Amino acid sequence: MNMSDARGARERLVVIGGDAAGMSAASQARRLKGPDELEIVAFERGHFTSFSACGIPYWVSGDVPDRDRLIARTAEEHRARDIDLRLRTEVTEIDLDRGRVRARDVDSGAESWTSYDKLVIATGARPVRPELPGMDAPGVHGVQTLDDGQALLDTLSRTRGPIDSVSEGRAVVVGAGYIGVEMAEAMIKRGYEVTVVNRGEEPMATLDPDMGRLVREAMEGMGITMVNDAEVTRLLTGDDGRVRAVATEDAEYPADVVVLGIGVRPETALARAAGLPLGEHGGLLTDRSMRVRGHENVWAGGDCVEVLDLVSGQQRYIPLGTHANKHGQVIGANVGGGYATFPGVVGTAVSKVCDLEIARTGLREKDAHRVGLRFEAVTIESTSRAGYYPNASPMTVKMLAELRTGRLLGVQIVGREGAGKRVDIAAVALTAGMTVDRMTALDLGYAPPFSPVWDPILVAARKASTKVRASMQGR
Repeated sequence: MNMSDARGARERLVVIGGDAAGMSAASQARRLKGPDELEIVAFERGHFTSFSACGIPYWVSGDVPDRDRLIARTAEEHRARDIDLRLRTEVTEIDLDRGRVRARDVDSGAESWTSYDKLVIATGARPVRPELPGMDAPGVHGVQTLDDGQALLDTLSRTRGPIDSVSEGRAVVVGAGYIGVEMAEAMIKRGYEVTVVNRGEEPMATLDPDMGRLVREAMEGMGITMVNDAEVTRLLTGDDGRVRAVATEDAEYPADVVVLGIGVRPETALARAAGLPLGEHGGLLTDRSMRVRGHENVWAGGDCVEVLDLVSGQQRYIPLGTHANKHGQVIGANVGGGYATFPGVVGTAVSKVCDLEIARTGLREKDAHRVGLRFEAVTIESTSRAGYYPNASPMTVKMLAELRTGRLLGVQIVGREGAGKRVDIAAVALTAGMTVDRMTALDLGYAPPFSPVWDPILVAARKASTKVRASMQGR
């Protein structure tokens, strides 16, 4: 018997996860179906809902003055829209055969089953936390949730705050991806002496090493100590049990606080236990409607799913809030009786450390090699504005184009103010499947305060187009 038969005509939607994808899905479904048609129950194991995890580094740094500014919609606001949101409640089991989930109250331990007609899995991601000695010591912090951010701020208040001009605290950031470099900036702004320990050849492994080198040089110029090609072996603690240093095979780096920026993995333990299909990266596999493959009444979105890369044609794991919110909109439309699809991504991301802007979209060189694409790569130097205009800042643009077709494959940008968001031009070109030759004719806006007469993206496209033609003529 369908669960809705026992409740009359009203169906029940159960959502696991109360952040971007989950609550976007719930909210969109509610817009399309009222509470007399659709009951919505959402479970969230944390204290907060609909918050911006991407904003946590800027809250920690002090750029965002208080936590509540990172909350897009409170639990009370969701409940006012007839969404039964249950905070501090963790789903521990999915029973696909009987259409129900088991949930546990985090504070009391009480458990109960809730049936569903339709299920949304939006369990997000979990930070990578290596099983090393000292990793669980006080003073070691991940930064995935608002609770994590508050715990870090509490530690900072016990070490060195921004008003303390007597002693300089020491922070070690483990990892140099987006979270790592953003947290390095946060610690610099908090007045800490910062060391970044990175296992890679250069920071920002989402870039090619030659572009990562530019990031490293800029970070070192800001006073950040970069330690690359280094594997953390253990965290050392003091007599009080708190972390005091990060150790590699070759050295020890004193620390009053350690921030983990090693990356995340899809949180799919529930899905795996239920027998739902997972990809090679550990994320749930869905169709274009975000319905879990092979399961008519189960959808999934956000950081727990894999997505189609429109450039390579392969499944990838790219955990970003932009994707999660779009997934939720698509899921909510479909659950609510409408129709929507999520076509895929090109892998666009932008970040900064202090005044350095870092952006990428599409494939890196090793990505292109891995999928068997032959390509040409070019790198150009330009400026954010006309060279004669005050405060024009330098930027480096790297572009990859497919050898035979000239199809754009990827763009990376490192520069100062005005550099990062130029990646959006490349993202649109990638999504449209444009060639670099066609890109040279793009009618972009120009005025000296905003761009040189030849925008840096167009300069790179022209150089790439020339190189592709020369390669083909030389064959």
